[in-house]
Amino acid sequence: MKIPAKLQNKLDNLPSSPGVYLMKDSQGKILYVGKGKDLHKRVLSYFRQKDHPSPKIRVLVEKISDLEFIVTGSEKEALILESNLIKHHRPRYNVVLRDDKRYLVLRLDLKEDYPRLTLVRRIRNDGALYFGPYASAHAVRQTLKVLHGMFPLRQCSGRKFKSRRRPCLNHQMGRCLGLCAGTVTPEEYAPVVEQAVLFLKGRTRDLQMKLREEMHRSAERLEFEKAAMYRDRLNAVEKSLEKQLMVSSRFRDQDVIGTHESGEKLGLAVLFIREGRLVGSRAFVFKDGNNSVPEVMRGFILQYYEKGKSIPEEILLSEPVSEQDLLTEWLSDLKEKRVILRVPKRGESRGLVTMACQNAANYLVSEVPKPTDPLPALERVQKKLGLESFPHRVECVDISNFRGRFAVGSLVVFEDGEPDKAAYRRYRIRDVARIDDPAMMAEVIRRRFTDEKDSKVMPDLLVVDGGKAQLNQTLAILGDLKLKGVVPVVALAKKNRLANQGEPAKSDRLYLPGRKTPLLLESDPPIQFLLGRLRDEAHRFAIEYYQKRHRRNTLRSRLDDIRGIGPKRRTALIQSFGSVNQLAKATVEEISQVSGVSRKLAEEIFSALGSNSSDKMRI
Repeated sequence: MKIPAKLQNKLDNLPSSPGVYLMKDSQGKILYVGKGKDLHKRVLSYFRQKDHPSPKIRVLVEKISDLEFIVTGSEKEALILESNLIKHHRPRYNVVLRDDKRYLVLRLDLKEDYPRLTLVRRIRNDGALYFGPYASAHAVRQTLKVLHGMFPLRQCSGRKFKSRRRPCLNHQMGRCLGLCAGTVTPEEYAPVVEQAVLFLKGRTRDLQMKLREEMHRSAERLEFEKAAMYRDRLNAVEKSLEKQLMVSSRFRDQDVIGTHESGEKLGLAVLFIREGRLVGSRAFVFKDGNNSVPEVMRGFILQYYEKGKSIPEEILLSEPVSEQDLLTEWLSDLKEKRVILRVPKRGESRGLVTMACQNAANYLVSEVPKPTDPLPALERVQKKLGLESFPHRVECVDISNFRGRFAVGSLVVFEDGEPDKAAYRRYRIRDVARIDDPAMMAEVIRRRFTDEKDSKVMPDLLVVDGGKAQLNQTLAILGDLKLKGVVPVVALAKKNRLANQGEPAKSDRLYLPGRKTPLLLESDPPIQFLLGRLRDEAHRFAIEYYQKRHRRNTLRSRLDDIRGIGPKRRTALIQSFGSVNQLAKATVEEISQVSGVSRKLAEEIFSALGSNSSDKMRI
């Protein structure tokens, strides 16, 4: 192979220091990220062998046109940097956990006065505790049900919690302490949180000991009701433990990683064992057959065990991995406690590894992609549209209005094919007062990419609802913002819209920049299902906001039409009831309590706003 002069010059001047190297193709796209104790020796090893035994390395070397490297202070620093760069760039030839967001985890934020458990799909570095992952929604809901039965943690959301004036139904059932009604202080609530954390961490022996001590202490103080509560909680914990399978007599916290190969696919399963009991499992499928099993195992450990993840005392492997001592040191630093990484050869530990390998094999057989599965559909989208990177984040924009009035825009976000509702945005159209959907779409796009907070996150694919006009307007706006070519964009037209010939279209159509005719999605059901679901969600979100604006405007107009209501009285009414909607639900008696509103005026307001509900007039 002939090495380009530019690349050869970089190879000749590589330092003999620890660091990370990034291999690039002729387009500047990162192909592979690796690390080396000696960068000079490590990188040159790719080019010294004419016929490399690994097919992946042979193909990779043929594509390399450029190289970057970053020198680090130590090999451990290089390992951490390699992990971060792989997660950020997701190179084609590295082992990448592409389904990391498919599993649910439990989140508990100890910084809150009254922490509660919530379900999330993404682990953030925000100081909160995360427990899981759970392979199914049913499994995590069962866990929550058990937890709330044993530990009366707050279940209502922050908004309900702050606005509630009396205890909720859960408190009446004994499943909540009634803190929403001010019956418990943060200091009294803290022990319940501590007990729940011990249970979720698998520290059941510590938890049982604490509950037993509290029970005896309460009994000695003659607080028999409290002692009975601790007794019931202790019994519930012991009953829950009876249902968990005891698989080890060593009573250690362990993760067991096993693999199974089938053709070009590799299945990997992790068993979570806490204090000798099997408490859960998780499985992955790696579709690239170019990577060896030890390489996949190393890549998995490097990416899976990061800050925020629960790292056990011992990790058992079915295969040895390279740099095992370095990985052990890195894991120990993350946990801030010694971690053992080993491949058992016999005995009970080997039996656990065999069980993990069987789980990997079973998962590999059962993991057959369906037309509705989002990740395979996203892979098809990437190939069909020729996207440079995998479309993890897909955004869709839609417009809703009635003859140009109450115009609104919506933006919905799908992360790995699943709605990320925290990232949804809605926009009130400000600059367009006529019936002009493309112009309204342009306003929404401009605001999306100029917002100080939102502009920091770029989509892997932007979908606009409409046809060529909407696509061209979007491209013009992106061009003005110097984002054309940076943000891939397409327009999705519904199949019930008329085609150019005046006949109904037979399929959803996808308009691409620089292409005259649209792609018909009828022949590709997975893509049509995924993008149709995305578009329908954007449409639902836009309609919801439009209806809210329309309803609010209609009610406000009716309030302004009532004789005797000026700006001051209108402000007083809105401040008392919070909104016109709430005012419309009020009785004459409640309205007349507002300062400056007479009984007669209250009756007029009720008649104008609440006349559709005759049963509300309680005098």
